[in-house]
Amino acid sequence: MADSPRATLRELLVERYGQLKTLLSRKLGSSDLAGDALQDTWLRLENAENIDSVRNPGAYLYRMAYHAAIDKQRAEDRRLSVGEVEAMLDLVSPAPGPAQIAEANSDLHALVRVLEQMPKRRRDILLAVRLDGMAQREVAERFGISLRLVELELKRAQAFCADHIER
Repeated sequence: MADSPRATLRELLVERYGQLKTLLSRKLGSSDLAGDALQDTWLRLENAENIDSVRNPGAYLYRMAYHAAIDKQRAEDRRLSVGEVEAMLDLVSPAPGPAQIAEANSDLHALVRVLEQMPKRRRDILLAVRLDGMAQREVAERFGISLRLVELELKRAQAFCADHIER
């Protein structure tokens, strides 16, 4: 086997590719998604940290590929279909009138006031995910917190907005 833990994991990924793809295909219900996840795993190994302490390389590769597939599914779920985009374009007036502009400005100012009342980290997490389009995993890494805490803060932020925005 290779010298570095990264090279060792890559060699193991090549050796067990078929087995890992079969396991992932069963778990995910898609051979294509399993293959994509294994390719992502190969790429993710380049930036993986703390891999010298991996005790079970096979399980580590499986988990890494599984999480890559879940990330890919989540990203796909956030995308609108062509039909949804077309439907939205049909609903949008090409030129909003003065009343629509005034209402939108009022709504925007109300949202800004609500966001200013929110704890800073919660607001920053909400804006990073909803405005900047960052993945929750990226936000967790950026803030040095767990993915679960990001999810919890998002729920709290959305509930806060729902409770404080006047309709």
